[in-house]
Amino acid sequence: MEQIKTQKIFSGIQPTGELHIGNYLGAIKQFVEFQHKIDSIFCVVDYHSLTEDFDPKIKQEQIINTAIDYLACGIDPEKSILFVQSHVTGHTELAWILNCITPIAELERMTQYKDKSKNQKSNINVGLFDYPVLMAADILLYKADLVPIGEDQTQHVELARKIARKFNNRFGNTFPEPQIRLNKTARVMSLSDPSKKMSKSHGPKSYIALNDSPDVIKEKISKAVTDSGSAKNSKTNGGKNLLDLFSVFVDDESISKQFENDYKNGELQYSKLKPMLASVIISSLKPIQKKRAELAKSPDYVHQVLIKGKEKAEAIAATTMREVRQKIGLL
Repeated sequence: MEQIKTQKIFSGIQPTGELHIGNYLGAIKQFVEFQHKIDSIFCVVDYHSLTEDFDPKIKQEQIINTAIDYLACGIDPEKSILFVQSHVTGHTELAWILNCITPIAELERMTQYKDKSKNQKSNINVGLFDYPVLMAADILLYKADLVPIGEDQTQHVELARKIARKFNNRFGNTFPEPQIRLNKTARVMSLSDPSKKMSKSHGPKSYIALNDSPDVIKEKISKAVTDSGSAKNSKTNGGKNLLDLFSVFVDDESISKQFENDYKNGELQYSKLKPMLASVIISSLKPIQKKRAELAKSPDYVHQVLIKGKEKAEAIAATTMREVRQKIGLL
């Protein structure tokens, strides 16, 4: 197993509803591998989730469910720190300090802000604009050396590197410039619109949730968009999307390669691929769903994990904030 020559990683997932296989393949699966090789800090980033429309009546449930998903997928609280962002005040305190050295022009260049603004025109808030600075604070608060992300987050981590550099140049060496670690799995695309990344915002038919039942998974895969025209001239890439998913979940590479050859030759039979794809996804999610059901019956255990995680994270954050306050003249 490859050894990562760094000291610490940080990453977070927003509690905005049920997690799907895109979240698992693109993030959590790698997190589980990292925790055995390097000091790992994983967070339920609930403050970030407030930048979108949300229901306060179910926000706490979403936070707990996201923590349960982390644990069900294999995050081990004995090997990693798992906590909730809002439980550690250093995140927002450091974000404000970093705001004061971050040029507005840097934030105006963020493509995610532009994209999300189009999707939520009635709620273009300051938090949405300032999201990257809070993300930088999340990372720098723990002096993370490595940030595992998808391609859509590279611009944000590059900004965190710039902010760290600017702080260090002005106030003295404080933060390491975090390195980007792109997730091994390419973007998982929507089942209903393969031109877009799999996302809850595109509706339940576009994704497979980690807790979807076998019947629901079969139905979603059966209705997944395939290709219009031949594989070479397809305008949707739906077939390639299904093949990519199959190659990730299946153990027998020879079957995957056979389907790929059929696809290239224009001979792929979706009547064979789709049931097999549904089957391998169901089998892969079965142990996660079993663990999730057990954790749902043990709320006290989950709460204790988050309390202990908060204590560990808070100890690191407090040390960083003392250093920061001292260097900027507040202590």
